[in-house]
Amino acid sequence: MKFGIIRERKNPPDKRVVLSPKACQKVLNTYSKAEIIVEPSPIRAYADANYQDLDITVANDMESCDVLLGVKEVPIDALIPNKKYFFFSHTIKKQPYNRDLLRAILDKNIELYDHEVITNKQEQRVVAFGRYAGIVGAYNGFRAYGLKYDAFQLPKANDLPDQQALIEELINIKLPNIKVLLTGRGRVGNGAREMLDGMGMRRVNVTEYLEDTFNEPVYCQIDAGEYNKRKDGVRGNKANFFAHPEEYKSNFFRFAKVTDFYIAGHFYGQGAPYLFTREDAKHEDFNIKVVADISCDIDGPVASTIKPSTIADPIYGYDPATESEADFKNENAIAVMAVDNLPCELPKDASEGFGEAFIKNVIPAFFNNDKDGVLERSRMTKDGKLTERFSYLKDYIA
Repeated sequence: MKFGIIRERKNPPDKRVVLSPKACQKVLNTYSKAEIIVEPSPIRAYADANYQDLDITVANDMESCDVLLGVKEVPIDALIPNKKYFFFSHTIKKQPYNRDLLRAILDKNIELYDHEVITNKQEQRVVAFGRYAGIVGAYNGFRAYGLKYDAFQLPKANDLPDQQALIEELINIKLPNIKVLLTGRGRVGNGAREMLDGMGMRRVNVTEYLEDTFNEPVYCQIDAGEYNKRKDGVRGNKANFFAHPEEYKSNFFRFAKVTDFYIAGHFYGQGAPYLFTREDAKHEDFNIKVVADISCDIDGPVASTIKPSTIADPIYGYDPATESEADFKNENAIAVMAVDNLPCELPKDASEGFGEAFIKNVIPAFFNNDKDGVLERSRMTKDGKLTERFSYLKDYIA
């Protein structure tokens, strides 16, 4: 089985890679029948020489590989027919901007495996960059806070080498006695929590957060069961919420009244209530002035997120009165950080974490006849057709 590590060709450039040099070495040492060729790249977080130093072949020879591993979408003109490809295709939600990509994959008889749908038998995702989105998103949120209030200056995350360097920057800032709210307990939310804990911020429970005042900055991490409640007044729970989101309404405003800085690290499902609406943001008791929206659902559950922002220009302002963009330093504006490709700012850490998960959960399937069904579940196309699991996309490509 010959694996090819393809060069990322999408713009803006992405420095991440599925397998770092050490990860490639681990695969080769573990599986005697594995071969790896790395396509040369001028932008990858690891130089070509880093691979060659570990005796990993670097060559323009992707045509000879069986399986091609990438991160972002492969441009249509770069797709090699009759290959197996792994990358984030951004098609599973019928994204209109990638319809032609999925059509081309079918036309070229490519077997597509999307990282986003690689799951275990319990249907839980097993490879993802979410933790690193949380890590960078929390850091960027504090950077936005400092800039909004001219309180401190933090360097951009992608100018720093790793997570520990980000934490060291956060340890050195002086914060007022603010309340920080974090939603979500998945990879993203817990990645953000690593940063809050790493900088030594005190964590408090919901009752303390809502009712007490503090002589230091504090944070509270909440999940769906705490910011939603059943419409009929019956006590709900998280499992019931995910099964029947339409039976719930938002209970978030009680947090918005006491929160200074909000980090959105939750998963938002179709049919779930919005956390706060544009009308909520207009209310005189609405207190949030800085939002780090890691989830970045546009015109969605976090009303101030009206567009994605970029690594180059990560912060914009939202004026609740006009429901439009404004200078984020304006007194009435909410400063919004909504970068939608946050892990790109920490490419080495993100690549290492992703590679570990890929080696543990995906690579074995190529050598054990896919005994756990990992490849079967994540295969979107085969023989020029959608697989049964993804047949719901037929109308999307028609």
